[in-house]
Amino acid sequence: MSVWETLDSRFLWQSKWYNLRQDRLRTQDGHEFTYTVVDHPGAVWIVPVTADGQVVLVWHYRHTVDQFCMEVPAGGLPPGLTPEEVARRELLEEVGGTAADFRYIGQFYTSNGISNEVAYVYLTTGVELGEAHREPTELMEIRLVPVKEALRMAREGDIADGPSALALLWCE
Repeated sequence: MSVWETLDSRFLWQSKWYNLRQDRLRTQDGHEFTYTVVDHPGAVWIVPVTADGQVVLVWHYRHTVDQFCMEVPAGGLPPGLTPEEVARRELLEEVGGTAADFRYIGQFYTSNGISNEVAYVYLTTGVELGEAHREPTELMEIRLVPVKEALRMAREGDIADGPSALALLWCE
């Protein structure tokens, strides 16, 4: 049940990853206004830990900020797949990883002031690395970091990708 009444809703732009939606709304006191929303199907963030206690991070180029960012493997939810299925697929695709154990940790909104994207966090242990099968636009390198160091990086801002930092801290 929405607190505000939706008078009209239309897509300004659509892609296979997310959409830009514009809603015309009315508040409880009758005020009308327009709100633009990044309409996103959700994504998964995976914290992979090898049997010898190394967290598998990726040094990933992000065009939006024109920088490489330290992150955990992640990926968007396509229609018809569960978050766990996507987590397994992304682990294999980005780092060639398979895991002995997949554990759902929780979910959060990534940017609830502008988007409805939900982040699903998974901890994977007993991870073994193999050949990655990345998309052509994924420019990244694998970095193996001891658990304590990865947690320090998340706490001290060396991991500037918010969802990755939160996923690491949740998995502590």
